[in-house]
Amino acid sequence: MKKPQLTLPQFSSINRNSLWLTTKIITLVSMTVLLFANDLTMLFADALEQEATSYILVVPIILAYLIYRKRKMLKAVLSLENTQQQKQTRYLPTIAGILLTLTAILLYWHGSYTFTPLEYHMLALPIFASGIVLILFNPQTLRQLAFPICFLFFLVPPPSEILYTIGATLSNLSSIASNTIINLIGIPSTLTTEYGNPTIIITRPDGAILNFTVDVACSGIYSLMGFFIFSMLIAYIIRDKTWKKAALILTGMPIIYLFNIVRITTILAIGYHYGETLALQVFHLLGGWVLIFIGTLLLLFISEKILKTKIFTTKPIQCPQCNPTPQPNINFCHKCGRIIKPLQAKIPKLGIIKVITVIATVLLLISIQAPVFALTQSPAVVITSGSTGQQVSTEILPKIPEYTLQFAYRDTDFEELAKQDMAIAYLYTPTNESDLPIWATLEIATARSALHRWETCLVNYPLQQGWKPKVIQIDLRDIQITENPPIISRYFVFTYTKTNLTQAVLYWYETSTFTINSTSQQKNVKISLIAYPENSSELAQIENKLVTIAKQITNYWEPIKIWSSITMILSQNGGYIAVATSILLALNIAIYTIKTRNQKKANRNAYEKLSTPNKQLIDTIKETEKTTIPTLDKIAVNYQETTGQPVTEDALLQKLAELEKTELIYNRIANKQDEPIHSWKTQI
Repeated sequence: MKKPQLTLPQFSSINRNSLWLTTKIITLVSMTVLLFANDLTMLFADALEQEATSYILVVPIILAYLIYRKRKMLKAVLSLENTQQQKQTRYLPTIAGILLTLTAILLYWHGSYTFTPLEYHMLALPIFASGIVLILFNPQTLRQLAFPICFLFFLVPPPSEILYTIGATLSNLSSIASNTIINLIGIPSTLTTEYGNPTIIITRPDGAILNFTVDVACSGIYSLMGFFIFSMLIAYIIRDKTWKKAALILTGMPIIYLFNIVRITTILAIGYHYGETLALQVFHLLGGWVLIFIGTLLLLFISEKILKTKIFTTKPIQCPQCNPTPQPNINFCHKCGRIIKPLQAKIPKLGIIKVITVIATVLLLISIQAPVFALTQSPAVVITSGSTGQQVSTEILPKIPEYTLQFAYRDTDFEELAKQDMAIAYLYTPTNESDLPIWATLEIATARSALHRWETCLVNYPLQQGWKPKVIQIDLRDIQITENPPIISRYFVFTYTKTNLTQAVLYWYETSTFTINSTSQQKNVKISLIAYPENSSELAQIENKLVTIAKQITNYWEPIKIWSSITMILSQNGGYIAVATSILLALNIAIYTIKTRNQKKANRNAYEKLSTPNKQLIDTIKETEKTTIPTLDKIAVNYQETTGQPVTEDALLQKLAELEKTELIYNRIANKQDEPIHSWKTQI
């Protein structure tokens, strides 16, 4: 298979070619950001408000550094084209890019038709970026961007079930360890549970009681997630063997967890000696990011002093011919192989068509794009204060025939605990006394993660803690309550173990605009409809009643955006079509692999027909690439040692160029500590 040649372009075309390359880069970045703009806005707004996802804020910074680190390699490979490859495989990378892009778009649409759309959308982001890279550039560019693109998977919000599973285990271990340590140093304490969380109770010298609850936020799980990102970064950028990279990650994770135990123990000791106020101040001071910073410094120390690895500082390639002053009018150094003048990008007609197609496709997708959550224009919440206390209007919910709507209460304690803007409850009282009343609660927050799922709090969390849940789950499934836009709700029925009281909940999420202090603000809302059936025979009737009221509420909130027919069809069937495109992608890769293998077998037969000097040169390249990068100088040295015949650089270049025409070897750009090196590789 013939590979791209590194030939010098005319100087007069450099500016035009650079402009073309810049255009493709801008197209890649801007179209990706534009398509996922709503999701990224919601994601980072959530990260600013919630510690659980605050680590997402550093992902763009690290991503920029990773790309900057690859700048020389990218500059060398961005302009490579596939036009000189074998005709049978020339367009397979572009086809693979199209299939990747289609899979990402279908996954995005399918996610919008589920109860967890943001997670699906962020999962589609790196897949979409990979596809566009293959369409606009080449496989070599994707290979260099593989790790930065994979780093985008850290933008996927971690499922709350996994957070609670790991966090519950860590909180138990942390509380046991900290309680044991303070007992050993003479501080009397006992370990118990409070609201399902381990709690350390300390009796101070003055007799005052200090309770320290080690919940998920105190377990160290958030610090672990943030630190894992930094440990992955350090492991990636160190200049050493793979086992040392793995050792860094495996060493770093227990270190940050031990720091969290030290943090809890320190706070308990301060609380015992100096009181709760100072302990709380230290608690906020020694936050997760402080632990991450200290842990990262320690990891760097371990890497440098114990594992003897090189991280940020690397010596430039020492070459008398090109460093510091390269020879003029050459593409690469003949001595060390360093790329001096990368290939300038050509402006093929097909490339222009690709850019225009990508831009037009993204603009079309935006016009029919399915939102993260149903967008609605809700009535304003009116809060007034008077002699009878705080009053909230009922205009936010619709009046339903045969029911009387009234405001019940506002739970300010829950708002503070869950970091919500508002948590209010209403009551639909039936005019027919034989019917059950329906509670309607609204939880309003800037951050989506502040709106917790019912089943996570009542069932998943206790189970993951190893405790017996206070409720028994009867039913849990998703129900679609509106067709267009499709709003997916979750129906959850459970019975309290102590009281044997059954509760049925139907809840869903929306994004609405509220008027707060004469200012329009977009907020995330969780709406829950709650009923208390007296026996299981009423469950079917209750479900129908809750769904009916839910439909009236969503219609009352007036959805801003109605999905088009094509969006509805693709969202409903996106999962199945995405599987089909994934199969086609796998088939495309299989075809490329088979054709490449067949070509290598054919090359073997052609090799046997070559003259002895040409065979010797190919054998020299093959032996050289086993131990080092086969640059021109290395090939020349090994060729002379093997054959005993001296060879000049010009003569060797000419022989290599002739062999490239046979497709038995090809020139390529190798990576040596992120420095592009011109080398050769055999295809036998």
